[in-house]
Amino acid sequence: MPGSIQIRSPEGSFAAYAAHPRITPAPAIVLVHERFVVNAPLRQTCDDPAPQGYLAVSPDLFWRTDPGLSLTDRTEEERAKALTLYMAFDLDKGVQDIAATIDSVRQLPECSGKVGVLGFCLGGLLTYLTAARIGADAAVAYYPGNADRHLDEAPSLAGPLMVHLAEEDEDIGKPAQAQIREALAHRADVQVYDYPGCGHAFARHRGIAYDAAAAALANGRSAEFLALHLGRG
Repeated sequence: MPGSIQIRSPEGSFAAYAAHPRITPAPAIVLVHERFVVNAPLRQTCDDPAPQGYLAVSPDLFWRTDPGLSLTDRTEEERAKALTLYMAFDLDKGVQDIAATIDSVRQLPECSGKVGVLGFCLGGLLTYLTAARIGADAAVAYYPGNADRHLDEAPSLAGPLMVHLAEEDEDIGKPAQAQIREALAHRADVQVYDYPGCGHAFARHRGIAYDAAAAALANGRSAEFLALHLGRG
């Protein structure tokens, strides 16, 4: 059953969308949103793991400025608003909020204690930074925007990481993709996959760049990866 839970942090509490599996306790996945926040497509993404036996939780990381906001990529006005939020976002506070979410989720009676992190675009970058600064039982980053600017943190990665890159990504150019692959190439606990012909956000449900075949391939790889490292409820 989907619903909302409150996450407590040193700076205050904020809401997170939660989808519960039928059988608990279960491993958990913290899903980290794009610049469009916890909107209907992300809630759908959050709902998908529940039948697979995971507790899925997606925190509202824009709670300090625009709590409860929901945007899409369908109008210029919404895209402009999302970009404004993205440009002003404090990455350090975002990682702190994800850490608070991980801690809160681990303490839920529905959680087995295993917690993974999975994010898209801004959320992909935050997933990578969380894996480097905090650690997680497993981490999956879809097209992590600006990850190439934080590759100095790659040596600090703690736990297994999977990265999905769109070869024709308009936000993460080919030079940046090459830098990401090179920085992660010698890590035995990191897997990087490329998706030819795909643009940014190819896995966003209902998005204008959605590619069903590539999304299915990436999501299948993510599911196998998470099952390996988190187990099932």
